[in-house]
Amino acid sequence: MKIIILGAGQVGGSLAEHLASEANDITVVDTDGERLRDLGDRLDIRTVQGRASFPTVLRQAGADDADMLVAVTNSDETNMVACQVAHTLFHTPTKIARVREAAYLTRGGLFNNDAIPVDVLISPEQVVTNYIKRLIEHPGALQVIDFAEGKAQLVAVKAYYGGPLVGQQLRQLREHMPNVETRVAAIFRRDRPILPQGDTVIEADDEVFFIAAKANIRAVMSEMRRLDETYKRIVIAGGGQIGERLAEAIESRYQVKIIEMNPARCRYLSDTLDSTVVLQGSASDRDLLLEENIADADIFLALTNDDEANIMSSLLAKRLGAKKVMTIINNPAYVDLIQGGDIDIAISPQLATIGTLLAHVRRGDIVSVHSLRRGAAEAIEAIAHGDAKSSKVIGKAIENIGLPPGTTIGAIIRDEQVIIAHDNTVIAAGDHVILFLVDKKHIRDVEKLFHVGLSFF
Repeated sequence: MKIIILGAGQVGGSLAEHLASEANDITVVDTDGERLRDLGDRLDIRTVQGRASFPTVLRQAGADDADMLVAVTNSDETNMVACQVAHTLFHTPTKIARVREAAYLTRGGLFNNDAIPVDVLISPEQVVTNYIKRLIEHPGALQVIDFAEGKAQLVAVKAYYGGPLVGQQLRQLREHMPNVETRVAAIFRRDRPILPQGDTVIEADDEVFFIAAKANIRAVMSEMRRLDETYKRIVIAGGGQIGERLAEAIESRYQVKIIEMNPARCRYLSDTLDSTVVLQGSASDRDLLLEENIADADIFLALTNDDEANIMSSLLAKRLGAKKVMTIINNPAYVDLIQGGDIDIAISPQLATIGTLLAHVRRGDIVSVHSLRRGAAEAIEAIAHGDAKSSKVIGKAIENIGLPPGTTIGAIIRDEQVIIAHDNTVIAAGDHVILFLVDKKHIRDVEKLFHVGLSFF
């Protein structure tokens, strides 16, 4: 596939890295020559220096015959104009744009071929807000991913000493919970992936990824670890777009406080939010945190744009007694360094956004793509189309499907029913199939499985 990526920042660079490793023809456009040289030295891609919305620059990047344009520069306006130019002058089939500003997103009818021709809108702030909201709803989870509009969920937990299943074989999960269907899809032990088998023994500190119907998630979590109590009191550091959206989404069910430095922003938040308490000050102010009884907080969320400020305020809040801290980290290099110590969960907006983008770039009928364990593996939701003659998966039992190495099928969603996958489970047309890959180089092979008929050739 020939793809033009506009913007060589963290999202554009990460996307180029993902796609270049899968034999796509990638061109990256940016005004920053040094950033482009760095990408070009590391990846097998073309680079073009220039303004992403200029017709001459897009033509130089190969827009005349590009299959897809992905506009992820730091400017909403540049992204939108670039999609307009690609549509009008080059008839680019698929145009994806990152649009951050809520003022554009709340106006219905703005994005279509008769107005601004954007086929897929990506709002990183909304993606991250939804991600954090799911973590709040599942205390103790490291990652929570929805499939088939939330009918099934994939949850990552750290197995603790004393958990009922720790030290036992996976096949005993069914004995512990005879009425609950679940499947362990992947295990990471000391940063190495393990493909789960029936005789695999779960060890303390394993990161265990399991899938189940939404209603059964809490029961399965209790097998791996002592369940955390439901959160009640939440403190948010940073009243930017993510802080505001999150507070708005959860304030009816939790006691929420926002700490924000900017006085004008504080006034705006006070006027906009219903029951959230807005405090003007620094989240790294020890006296302020003590005055607001940070020790009573169930969770402290550092959501500013400054990684260092997020890390320092989180460490301080934890030291002063906050039960759990989550931190947004924009620099991917920091994520692995800090997660699992005093900071319980580090959230990478780039990885969350990349998953949303990849769902629209993958071939075959791929509904969603999610990075697991900060990009080490992937979970994919694909729809089985066609019939037994035109499809490689329909009408076959899972044990007879030639899955690529390191790939497992965790569950199938059929209409409203969540079916946990077993070797003899047969895939039907229209099934949503949830797959796990511990080796991303086999993604193209998975896509081919879900191609129909002549598209194999």
